[in-house]
Amino acid sequence: MTTTPPLLSGLDGLMSLSRREGVDIRPTLLRVLTDIYVQAPSHTDDEERQFVELTSRLIDQVDDATRAAVRARLSIYPKTPIIIAEQLGIRSREQEQPAPLARSIAQPTVEPARTIEPDNNAPAASTAPLLMLPNDAAQISEMFFAADSSKRSAILFHLADAPLKTASRIPAPRAKQAIQILEMAAFAVDTENFALELADVLILPKRVAMQIIDDRGGEPLACALKALDMSSDAFQRVLLFLNPEVGASVTMVYRLSRLYDQISEHAALVLLAAWRGATMPIARAKYRPLLHDDERQRARASQPQARSDTRHVTPDAARTTSRRASED
Repeated sequence: MTTTPPLLSGLDGLMSLSRREGVDIRPTLLRVLTDIYVQAPSHTDDEERQFVELTSRLIDQVDDATRAAVRARLSIYPKTPIIIAEQLGIRSREQEQPAPLARSIAQPTVEPARTIEPDNNAPAASTAPLLMLPNDAAQISEMFFAADSSKRSAILFHLADAPLKTASRIPAPRAKQAIQILEMAAFAVDTENFALELADVLILPKRVAMQIIDDRGGEPLACALKALDMSSDAFQRVLLFLNPEVGASVTMVYRLSRLYDQISEHAALVLLAAWRGATMPIARAKYRPLLHDDERQRARASQPQARSDTRHVTPDAARTTSRRASED
């Protein structure tokens, strides 16, 4: 018996990203939460509780533009939780008297424009993208694989401008070579070699490459090939031949082709960085000392040992050495 994952599965762990020093991604998180929530016509009590817990913490911590966008989405959604509606100033539909959807916002006093000379010696503002830790990367990867097609599209849309550190672009010569090999493997319906080449060029474990290929939705494969900057025509050819089940469905090929054209390079490289980061704990856990002094014992064993023949001298050898010394 299979169980459906919770609607907001994995998003709670991503809250750790918004509490870390660096670029603030709370606006992106709030938009993703809202878009995923309003896509379903109804929700269970657990889903509503999750949404309220996460959203209520973010609403007061984001900028006015993000708050206004979220308010607009939730004001026309019939199942907006009452607590969130009150927090955003959304008028209840049950009230008869018309009222504005949002609280009035005081207009700031406009000061005369001043000409400010640029200070070339002043330090530049920090715009470094936020680096994902392995746990955060694993949460993003799991959330993406667990989501359905519509939620994946929403996630990719918001990752397009998310201030997260991306994976480095694949060098053009290597990417070109990989694209040729992947196309030939797809024509031959050679999933094994396709997975090996995909794992090699994207620096991923083979099991992750197989998970990307075997995914029924097709979105992970689209993101992986987008990270290689494969052309749209080549991507369509891969879709038609690699998986006969997908190639036989005109609707699915058309949907994935449209999605492929809409995926940004930034979103694809962020997701690639998440796939790589999610495997880091496994790589680091290959060796673990079994004893508390295991490392010390290994250090002792690596030191050179004194030659044993200097400590075990036979009596005859000693007498011969003494006689030679006296003759000299």
